[in-house]
Amino acid sequence: MARQALFAGLVYDEWDNLVETAVIGDEAFYVVDDDGFHRHVSSEEVDRQVLNFFMEQLEGNRDIAVEQMMRLTGQEDIFAKAAIESELDNLNMEEIIGQGIPEQARNMLGFLGFRIIINYHGQVIKLDQPAVSDEE
Repeated sequence: MARQALFAGLVYDEWDNLVETAVIGDEAFYVVDDDGFHRHVSSEEVDRQVLNFFMEQLEGNRDIAVEQMMRLTGQEDIFAKAAIESELDNLNMEEIIGQGIPEQARNMLGFLGFRIIINYHGQVIKLDQPAVSDEE
């Protein structure tokens, strides 16, 4: 059970309303307003859907991701590449859910246009992502 909603501030309902978060006991929820009825959807269920999508994208574009991370850090050597690839090999969804995503990272994602759209059952129906041109 997740103690925090990983994507708080980035989740919207089907009608483009920001979905609030709540913590009941030790579990975090996204709260979807269904015409006045507040449906509490486990944040872990929604967050896992989004993280699975990210993991699939990362695996499908691994070489590009490694190259971009090397460029971002300014270290474009064989040792940096090996370190980044090792980190990618050791990505663990349970750790991400347990540790959370820093607020600054969430703010940056929101600033770039990243949005998660869910229905009142907690199913992710759309992910709006920042577009990257081929030139980048």
